Amino acid sequence: MDQKISFKTKLARKSKKYTNILKQKHNIDTSECATKSVAICNGGLTTGLSREKIMDILPEQLNTRLESIDFVENSSVTFLSCRDTNSAIQLKEFLNNYQLCDFFVLFVKEVPVISTKRDLEPPTGLVLIKNFVTEEEEKVWLESINWDAASDLDQGQTLKHRRVRHFGFQFEYGTNNVNPDKPLKEKIPESCRPVIDRMIDRKLISWTPDQLTVNQYEPGQGIPPHIDTHSAFKDPIISLSLESEVVMEFRRNEKLIPLVLPRRSLLLMCGESRYCWTHGITPRKSDVTNGPDGKLTLVERKRRTSFTFRSLLRKPCSCPFPLHCDSQNQISEEPLQLNCDKAASKLENLHVHQVYEEIANHFSETRHKPWPNVLTFVEAQSPGSIILDVGCGNGKYMGLNQKSFQIGCDMSQHLLKICRDRQFEVFVSNCLHVPFRDNSIDCCISIAVIHHLSTEDRRLKAISEMVRVLRPGGEALIYVWAKNQFKDQQKSSYLKQSNNKPSEGKPFAPSTPFSLPVHSNRTQFCHSDLLVPWKLKHKQQKTDDKEEEVYFRYYHMFDEGELELVCSRVTDVHIQRSFYDQGNWCVVLKKGASKF
Repeated sequence: MDQKISFKTKLARKSKKYTNILKQKHNIDTSECATKSVAICNGGLTTGLSREKIMDILPEQLNTRLESIDFVENSSVTFLSCRDTNSAIQLKEFLNNYQLCDFFVLFVKEVPVISTKRDLEPPTGLVLIKNFVTEEEEKVWLESINWDAASDLDQGQTLKHRRVRHFGFQFEYGTNNVNPDKPLKEKIPESCRPVIDRMIDRKLISWTPDQLTVNQYEPGQGIPPHIDTHSAFKDPIISLSLESEVVMEFRRNEKLIPLVLPRRSLLLMCGESRYCWTHGITPRKSDVTNGPDGKLTLVERKRRTSFTFRSLLRKPCSCPFPLHCDSQNQISEEPLQLNCDKAASKLENLHVHQVYEEIANHFSETRHKPWPNVLTFVEAQSPGSIILDVGCGNGKYMGLNQKSFQIGCDMSQHLLKICRDRQFEVFVSNCLHVPFRDNSIDCCISIAVIHHLSTEDRRLKAISEMVRVLRPGGEALIYVWAKNQFKDQQKSSYLKQSNNKPSEGKPFAPSTPFSLPVHSNRTQFCHSDLLVPWKLKHKQQKTDDKEEEVYFRYYHMFDEGELELVCSRVTDVHIQRSFYDQGNWCVVLKKGASKF
């Protein structure tokens, strides 16, 4: 009897839980009486449920009585409608008793109108041609690639996320470029010639490709978003999809457009789509697409092989997109040149110190939650330790270890006032000249500070100052912004915070004597030295409108290994650990430690 009561209680709780979810998220009312429609809770696109899986689960007599299957994007709920109420009763009973899935099925009064529009306007210049090759040609092409024969790294390699073969020239994924002076022995296979001639005959291209990259993706594999270097290749870039379809994602600033590439289709990235939009494939085992009936469904990925054709440009690019072009925006490829320490100091004063004084309150409002690895490092310090936070900002990392004595320094008077209001011990100081005796501090942290220094010598000086004040055996934790905001196919937290709003289109024009590119917020970094906009909105008097001011902060973006290289030039210190953490390169240093 107790077990029956317990089961009924659990059932009632589940029913109430999912009834509330349906009402709150989908504005759908459940029904205690039988209807022709049901909602499958805990079974939808986000849990891997697809149209095919539903058809496989249901017995044939129920399949024939189904009128519609409606998935909701980014949801674990699916709506099913039957021809009659009796069929819906049987359907509900069958799915609630299905042992292999934790479904919970409820009758609903009606099925919501579900938006299935995924065919967003593709980027300008993007052309997709379906069934460009026949099944026989597909078979010939796949058989022409001998993966086993490509043991040389210059012709084929097994990357972490896919298998790759290169012909003509090796495509360098680190730079999205090729070395025109190092041609490969193996040229584009002759089996590709009929299809290349077809492209030329149809006036899709006016040149003959001299570089081919073949990628083979297993389910769950992908490729990071990227733009092929402008000066490396002619327009367009061409890709042929074989074996199966996949969703490729095109991004420009905050805009994202997913596009289904059907099996045996040809994709041409021309003009704006080639020069301004990144293209990539998110690593996952299924894609949400529109089915034949126009409704959303989940398609399981299968092995896919792509043939990407390019033609080397062999001269500077003159495309009509100079802001994105490495040939026309030369400052993007050259390190920042400052002829003296005075010029570097002027840059940092104008685009670091003065900016943080202006944005201090707004900046502080966005900096409140400590990063877990920094928190762990600070809390691990011994009781009674003296911890110095160099560039403490609003004191986000102060007061975390109650058993230690923490001191902070910063150049921003307004940020230090916020710290003092929080009862923290802080003082004004430049990280290049820390006013402490040698060997007097147990632990230093410098989080998101060193990347504001504009020359390598100044970055080295700041790290050396922290090491100088550390006692022998003392540790320092340093975080700097990474140029690469993707790691192991994962976006950094900086990119994840994108609001997906379309870009306003026009670049900011800062008033500055320094020639530096301006970064587009929440996008991958393309330059080592740049200005990052900070938008500060002020409410206008007598109106509810807000006036926007834009300030420009200077950053040096660190390449992989660069921080370790600078630290290796500091004497009497050992790099205990280096790692990547959410878009930052990080090191833990230990003073006076042996390297062995």
